[in-house]
Amino acid sequence: MDDSFELFDLRVEAVIPEGKPIYCGAKAGDYFELKGEMLSLPAGQGFSIYSISAVLPLLAAKQRPTHSNDWMTSDAEIACPDPNCASRLRIVRTGTRRFSHSETTAVPLPSGGDE
Repeated sequence: MDDSFELFDLRVEAVIPEGKPIYCGAKAGDYFELKGEMLSLPAGQGFSIYSISAVLPLLAAKQRPTHSNDWMTSDAEIACPDPNCASRLRIVRTGTRRFSHSETTAVPLPSGGDE
């Protein structure tokens, strides 16, 4: 039985408006990637935990296919949680990755397979 499913790989990029105050420590070009459940940052680059906490609840939804009319499909920028900071985080779908249900959980599929 094929128990596979696909998720989008994501790249979360710092968007830094020129000439605006930045308090979260983000710099132009900063990013992190999410592949499956694994989050990674480039060597030597940090990312504010507060900025990550603002975008974290949306990442699982952005990894999944969404209807073309769903706001989750079109909206991709999240404001910095500091109301005085002008930075934003842009979520970009970069590709897809195939996973196996049986390799990601101990819970068996329902008998119908698609419930």
